[in-house]
Amino acid sequence: MRIRTLIVCVVAGFLTVGRPARAVTNPATAPSHTASFESGHHAALSSGRRYSINFSDIDGRTLSIADDHVTVLVLTTTEDLTRARAVADNVPDYCLGNEKYRMITVLRLTQVGRPIAMVFVRHRVDEEAKRLQTRYDAKKISHPAREDIHVVTDFDGSIAAQLGAQSGETGFHVFVFGRAGELLQQWDDVPTAQELAAVVK
Repeated sequence: MRIRTLIVCVVAGFLTVGRPARAVTNPATAPSHTASFESGHHAALSSGRRYSINFSDIDGRTLSIADDHVTVLVLTTTEDLTRARAVADNVPDYCLGNEKYRMITVLRLTQVGRPIAMVFVRHRVDEEAKRLQTRYDAKKISHPAREDIHVVTDFDGSIAAQLGAQSGETGFHVFVFGRAGELLQQWDDVPTAQELAAVVK
């Protein structure tokens, strides 16, 4: 079984045309309170609490933050793609091609200019796959890196809301969820490689 890094980046922009991603929260595991972001601070999700958010990526694959994978989730906008890339670059090498981990990018967008946005998103995904492939080749990971890149768009804000974002909030946040969906750590900036490694070990 190969391993995949799951970094979920909620950024303004990545999902299938005509098929906005919908977040589905499991009432049995979701927090009872309404989570919210404060400007410039971490999302109001509670460390150690279990969350269940499900969505589909632009390739039609169903994903969840509580399906026995370690999940690194990045919430950002198109203006912060550089920081989102930095998070991916800081993912430990042992996570690459490893099915215990996943890397998912969830991009947040508006409905305006959606077809054009999707062209941009798919182009960016292909470019990122080329960059990731160099790491795979160096580690002699045989399967294509593109298979391990999961991008999800959030056109209506439903996924971001499940992560505690208020309507219109566009802050940058990074979350790490455990295999059962428990929140392990969160940052409002790019964590260092050492910080990520300490959490996703």
